[in-house]
This record gives sequence, C-alpha cells and structure tokens, in this order.
Amino acid sequence: LLYFLSGVGAPAHQAVLQLRPGRRSQENTHGVRPLGIDLLRTLHVDLQHHVPALIQGLVHGDAGGAVKIPGIARVLQQLIPVDHLQERVVTDEVIVYAVHLAGAGRPGRVGHGEIKVRPRLHHLCDHRALAYAGRAGNDGQRSLSVFTHLQKAQPVTVAHHFGAYFEMFKRDRSRLHDIYERMNYCPLGAGALAGTTYPLDRELTASLLGFYGPTLNSMDSVSDRDYLIEFLSALSTIMMHLSRFSEEICIWNSNEYRFIELDDAFSTGSSIMPQKKNPDIAELVRGKTGRVYGALMSLLTTMKGIPLAYNKDMQEDKELSFDAFDTAKGCISLFKGMIDTMKFNNKRMEASAKNGFTNATDAADYLVKKGVPFREAHGIVGQLVLMCIEKNIALDDLSLEEYKAVSPVFDEDIYEAISLQTCVDKRLTLGAPGPEVMNKVIAIYDKYMEEN
Repeated sequence: LLYFLSGVGAPAHQAVLQLRPGRRSQENTHGVRPLGIDLLRTLHVDLQHHVPALIQGLVHGDAGGAVKIPGIARVLQQLIPVDHLQERVVTDEVIVYAVHLAGAGRPGRVGHGEIKVRPRLHHLCDHRALAYAGRAGNDGQRSLSVFTHLQKAQPVTVAHHFGAYFEMFKRDRSRLHDIYERMNYCPLGAGALAGTTYPLDRELTASLLGFYGPTLNSMDSVSDRDYLIEFLSALSTIMMHLSRFSEEICIWNSNEYRFIELDDAFSTGSSIMPQKKNPDIAELVRGKTGRVYGALMSLLTTMKGIPLAYNKDMQEDKELSFDAFDTAKGCISLFKGMIDTMKFNNKRMEASAKNGFTNATDAADYLVKKGVPFREAHGIVGQLVLMCIEKNIALDDLSLEEYKAVSPVFDEDIYEAISLQTCVDKRLTLGAPGPEVMNKVIAIYDKYMEEN
C-alpha cells in the first residue's frame, strides 16, 4: 500500500492533535478522537497572525547590522503557553522574523509589508508538512476491479490503484515546491509603496529570514497576492485529490461493495440505526474540499478589481489562507491515519472483479491472438457476456462447449487467459499493474521518497 501526505515530526494521525493538546484523555488507541472534530478545527486567525508582534527583544549590534536574539523561545513560552499554539508557529524562521519586526518603530516597518510577509512565512515554514511516503503492503498485489463511468472495467491491483493517487500527490508536492521558488522573496523594506529614505539593508533582512533575496519593486511588493492565489490553488487541487479518494473509500465501504473495513477511529455509528458504520472521516474530507475552493474563489474575487498599490481589501487574505491551510493539513493527517488502519476484504474484491466481467477484454484479446479481427472478437465476447448475465454466472464459469457454441476458436487455454491473475500479470507495459513493472514503479517511488 502507499502511505502519503503525513504531518512532520509525528505519526500522521496524531500530527493535528497538536492543535488541541490537553484533551488526549479522549483519544482512542489510534491517537485520534472518533469524529476528529478537533483535528479539523482551525486556530483563531488573530492568534496566528499576531503572535510574532507580541515578542520583544530586537537588539541592534554593530554598524554591520548584526542582530542578537537572546532567549526568544523562553520569552515566547512566557507570553503564550506552547500548548496553546500549533508547534509550527515556534520555528526558527518565525522567531527570527518576530524579533526582527518587534521593538520600537523599526524604520521601513510598514503594515503593508508585515501583512504580506507573515502569511509568506506561515506557509513557507510549513510546506514541508506535505510529506509523502510510499511502500507496497501485504495487500498490494490483491486484485481490485477498477471503474470507468462507475461501471466495472478491468482488474488491477491495490498497489496499482494507490499508485494512481501517489502520482497525483507527487504532482501536488511539485506544485508546492514550484510556488515556494516564486514566493520566497522578502517584501520588508518596501514601505507604504515607494520604499524608504532610511538606509536599510534589505538583503540582510531577507537573509536573516531565510528568503532568497528582497523583492525588486516596492509597489508590487505591497500589493501582490499572486503567491497566495497560487498556494490556495495548489491546496484546492490537493483537496480535490483527497476528495476523489474519499469518494472511492465511501463506495468501497458500502454494504454493496464491502471492499474495505474502516477502523472504528475513523467511523461512527448512527443515533438510531445500530447496524450503521459510517465513513465519517472520508465524508468530512470530501465536504471540506468546498471550503478550500471557497477560499481560492474569494481571494480571486477580492483581487480582480484592485488597482495598484495596497488597498485595505487585501487584508481579507489572512483568514482565508490560514483557514485553508489548516483545513488541508488537518484533512491530510486524518486521511493518512484512515488509510493506515484500513483493511481490505480480498475475497470480496476478487469476487466482484469476476462477477463484473472485468476479464471480458482479455477474452477478446485471446481471440485476436488466434487470428480473429478485434471487431468480430468484440461481438463474440459480447454474446458470451449476455449468456452469463442470463445464467447469473461469470465468464470463468462457462463450459468449453458453451464457448465453442459461440466461436469454434476457443480452446481449453481460454480459462487461463481470462483468469484474474493472468489478466493482471500479462500487463507488462510501464505503468500497468503487472507485478514485474509494478515493482519497478514502486522502486522508483521509494527512490523519489529518499531523495525528497
């Protein structure tokens, strides 16, 4: 199985518990509360936004502009208990930034620049939270029928199916990295819109805060929100991928399919129907997707009519961005825990693949290899499928006489040709579910994880 999108520095299903410490007595054996309500709830935006401004301690050094930062972490803990904060707030970058901005009227410290740099740091310090891990599990080579048009199409494996989402999440990570490369420039020192007459060293400021360098146009510096629009777009795409996967989990978990069993930590019952075990976390993740979409559309709408340079409308970006970030991060952590504890019903998956005629294409390919034109082979197998539907059996259950009655080309080897094992194993092109190529792809994923 593929593991992906976990929080940094903690098991994925525990990572977001840092948002609400002090309530761990309500955790279950998997480290999450049953509904995960707190895991999906956000911190107050004003706390996230203004913590850096609460810290005092900037001490100017020599003429070279050196900055001393004594005991800032201790001061921060005294001001606001750490267990009331997300751990990511207390990072070196944020501390340095907070100290640099704090104090008595730093020249060039204008609200417009602060308003912009804070979300930059907030997002940049945490882009690493979207980490990915991949490995093949015990169920990786089990057959699973995959759908087109929500109808059973062809058999693949669990590993192959999860690999499709690995590709999606890998692209998500690439987008975040690409955004990081563009956004990692410091706007501090841009003043209100035209810079300042004070001899500030913007290169030093940018270096202290871990940016690549200072921005090059002061008007753009105070009025640009492209980096947040890009970031929210990337989060929206991540949520779309999680939502698609959540929908499949809801389908697999239904009584009609029963492909999987979700752990109790990620399910709930009904207040009046004792037989119910609902995939609440998958549904919550699916539902939260619209919330992140809304943040993107709201900011796009805010920015569409704003002339240069700064306008007060732009402060609307804070709540949207922080909320979207926390929502996406919480959903990612929950989702990883749900996948980690999910169990597959291999017998049900195999039976579903057989009864859904997912090997019909392979029966047609069998005829083509015997010299029958594909158009004719397609029609022959269609007749066999109709026969099976009438008898309520699978293609594997037809007798050889029944096969030959439709086409004399069929022989004893048809049963091996259409077995689920053969249907999967014979697909050997790169990217297909065959075990040989699938192992190569998993090795590529493992290498990717090691390098990233």
